[in-house]
Order: sequence, then structure tokens, then C-alpha cells
Amino acid sequence: MAEPAGISSLTLNRLSVYLRCLRQLQDSGVTHVSSSQLAQQFDLSAPLIRKDLAQFGEFGIRGTGYRVDDLVESLIKVLGLDRAHNLAVVGMGSLGSALARYLSVNDKPFRIVAAFDVDGRKVGHKIGHLTIHHSREIREIIPQTGAQIAVLSVPESAAQSCYDDLADCGIKAVLNFAPAQLKQAPSVRTKSVDFQINLEELAYFLSC
Repeated sequence: MAEPAGISSLTLNRLSVYLRCLRQLQDSGVTHVSSSQLAQQFDLSAPLIRKDLAQFGEFGIRGTGYRVDDLVESLIKVLGLDRAHNLAVVGMGSLGSALARYLSVNDKPFRIVAAFDVDGRKVGHKIGHLTIHHSREIREIIPQTGAQIAVLSVPESAAQSCYDDLADCGIKAVLNFAPAQLKQAPSVRTKSVDFQINLEELAYFLSC
């Protein structure tokens, strides 16, 4: 799936960082901040902050900087966090269960509406308010929930078939924690988080 309106994933990642930093300033009672102040306090780049924000409109006032509350509200809208997003979690092992519990408590825009696993000891049991369904029911259950985002946390051997089921039943975005190189559907925004690759990168720098 193409980048939205020419905006790169790196830019969107930085917007999320800016939003997190601005929320910290809100909690501290800060009402106005300049890009230089924001950069200095959180070890960011002031020119890059200005460049990133300029892609989405004019937010600051010359000589005054940004009004923190207004910029927070604007970034929430830009990132689509001003509306609810229904999520499904496939793979209720340690990672999947922890993510489901975390998201249900901490991230209000994201609502877990379905959970799946192949383990008969888990299927039919509840995690929070959710009943865990068998993964073979993905195509049946997902359309009933309105989920558009899925978290995939399954073994490598099951990753592609689960991904295909999710893509075929209306899921529009997948966050993949499975250690697999997926054949991606053009209609599904897919982002993979591979702990092994990240650890190997760190190992390389430690060996230099």
C-alpha cells in the first residue's frame, strides 16, 4: 500500500514522538513551546520538527512558538487518534496476551474486539472481556467485529496463512510480530516488528 499523500512512515513515526513529548509538557503545565525548546528538552531536531509539522499546516506563531494544547489536538487528528480503531489480536501467547491487556487499558483510540489462538487450552477462555476464538474462525468473526487493524503474534509457520485470512476478511492494517517475511496483500498496510533483527543490529554495533 502506498504512503498516504506522500508522507513517509519515518515522518509519521516522528509525529508520534512529538505527540508523546507534547503530552509530557501538558502534564507539566507548559502552555507554549518553541521548536527549539522542544528539541532541546527531548533531544530532537528543531529544523526537522518545523519541516515535519509544515507538511500538515501552519501550527506555530512566529516569536511565540506553539500552543501546546492546540498542537496536541492537531497531531491527534493528523494521526487519526480522534476516532476509535477496532483491533483483533491473533496469537494469544505471552506477547499477544500482554499486548491485548496493555491496549485495552492504556490506548483509548484502540479497542480490542477479537482475540484468536489455535491452543485448545485457551480457546473459549476469556482475556479481559474477550472470549478467545480459534484462529480458523478469523474469516467468520472479523467481519462481525468491525476490526480494521490486526496484531499478528503467531509462530512463523502460521504467520502467512493467518495474514491471508485477515486480508481476505477486511482487515486494512497488520502489525506483525511473527518472525516471518510475509507475502503482503496490496490492500493491507503491513508493519513488521522483528526483535531478532533489532537485536542483531545492536550486536553488530557492540562488535565494532
